[in-house]
Amino acid sequence: MNDSEPDYEEELEAFLIWMKDAGFTPYTQKSYLADVREFLGSLNGKSLENVKKLHIISYLTSVRERGVSDATRNRKHASVNCLFKALMELELLAANPAAGIKKSKTEKNREPVYLEEHELQRFLSAVEGKYRSRNLAVFLLMSYMGLRVGEVHTLNLSDYNAERPTLRVFGKGRKWRNIPVPAELAPFLEQALSERLEPWRSKEEAMFISQKGRRLSIRGIQGIAADTFGRYQAEVPAARRRPYSSHKLRHSFATMLLRKGADLRTVQELLGHSSIQTTTVYTHITSREKEEAMARLQISMPK
Repeated sequence: MNDSEPDYEEELEAFLIWMKDAGFTPYTQKSYLADVREFLGSLNGKSLENVKKLHIISYLTSVRERGVSDATRNRKHASVNCLFKALMELELLAANPAAGIKKSKTEKNREPVYLEEHELQRFLSAVEGKYRSRNLAVFLLMSYMGLRVGEVHTLNLSDYNAERPTLRVFGKGRKWRNIPVPAELAPFLEQALSERLEPWRSKEEAMFISQKGRRLSIRGIQGIAADTFGRYQAEVPAARRRPYSSHKLRHSFATMLLRKGADLRTVQELLGHSSIQTTTVYTHITSREKEEAMARLQISMPK
């Protein structure tokens, strides 16, 4: 912790109150606070009234020089921007020096990594251990219903309607969406609920409980996914292993839907994307289908 940090205690407290009021998830609050603390540490005790755009660009440049990805640099920029926005709204500052700084260009059209259907089946077969039914349900929700890690984490028991059957999901941008639960998936979800671990707090509403009796954390889900992907790729030579993570299961879901002819707007709704532009990234994946379609052409060349 930096010596200069206590100088900003009031601002950090105000920022946290603002984020809670704005409905940021605990995970986002934690990430943004860590970024903001790092930024404040780079100011050498300078008061926030005296911070200029130059100081923020200097911080973001140092971040990039450490070799972080453009996406991480953009998140740190968003954190700092939010800090100043919050302090302006709370009338603790008059200006936002982070406004107007350009984002880094990320590779918009990079194809997402995903699993083919037969690979997905093999991955799900690699789920094992004492908490298999819970972990399997988590991965099924991501790969056959397209949930994000954070959405699985925030699920409560009351979000599942067994009669319909549907799942109410609290997504990005504080938006709710209802997703039909596939008939094949419902028994696995119900089994996981019947074997739900005993929470240490009697009023714990979380659908998925960790071994410690708390709501299964985002990091916990990512860790279980990493272990399962490790088993799934155990036979693959190290040089040929793919960079799989829990989020790739959501990519697989989107890809399957588009391949089966679902229209982009429906896929957007199911994934909870606020903009259809975000959904179009999955249309690049079907290049294999394009090649197969072209191969079916009977081309007769002139002699």
